[in-house]
Amino acid sequence: MFRIYTLNATATVETARQIHDTWSGASAALGRTMIGTILLSTSGLQGEGRLTVKIQGDGPVGYMVADGTAQGTVKAYIQNPHVNLPLNDQHKIDVRGAVGTNGTLSVTKMTPGDKTPYTGEVNLVSGELGEDFTYYLAQSEQISLAVGLSVFVESDDSIGVAGGFLVQVLPGASDEEISKLETTIKDLPLVSEMLREGETPETIMGRIFPADELKVLEKLPVKYECDCSKKRFAQALAAIKKADLKQLIEEDHGAEAVCRFCHKKYHFNEAELTALLDQKAI
Repeated sequence: MFRIYTLNATATVETARQIHDTWSGASAALGRTMIGTILLSTSGLQGEGRLTVKIQGDGPVGYMVADGTAQGTVKAYIQNPHVNLPLNDQHKIDVRGAVGTNGTLSVTKMTPGDKTPYTGEVNLVSGELGEDFTYYLAQSEQISLAVGLSVFVESDDSIGVAGGFLVQVLPGASDEEISKLETTIKDLPLVSEMLREGETPETIMGRIFPADELKVLEKLPVKYECDCSKKRFAQALAAIKKADLKQLIEEDHGAEAVCRFCHKKYHFNEAELTALLDQKAI
């Protein structure tokens, strides 16, 4: 009647924090975005497909993007990583204040062989992101489910724990069972609280459904992984105007490209840029 995914993404979100030097508010917002992306990509993709989540709110973190794969890898970017706000009324990190409540959440799915990727977009309904992912799936993909996302940031700005869950309602679920599930999730502690108490994805599943009713189909490692390369940046440089390429050669005598997902730098000398310019002339 239900399908459930639970996730411990502590190390993955900590890697993103180190790469982007995020402060607590930005860490929580970007971490939740990454967790939601991992849950969507591992539950909704197959093979070599990719999924990109873009969140643009009116809060101080600005624009966020995360790319996920069916294999459990993710990479992410945040426009303003240095955001640290006062705690909210629940004495938690103010993710809603960091993200904002006016804006959009969009998801683009790219499947090998498809010429046109599928993109769905909804307005932000909360800014807390868990509710926003749930709303997106209900509106754009007509999937009834619940999404929980949680990040705990330590006093030194490192990621203490980070994780989440996704529960999908399948066609065979009865109204009684759905109502029971809603009550269980409503009373459930934050995922971060459970992880800090030593819970695992398996034991969190057992809090939501009776252990004897669970059947574990797959376990998958998750990690932060960027697939950038010099070849990919060369293709991007080759796509710019000839006049701009000539300017890089004649005035700058080279170019440096920086990956926004992992901050790796790629240098192109005059000869390499000239070769790209010659290819455009063909």
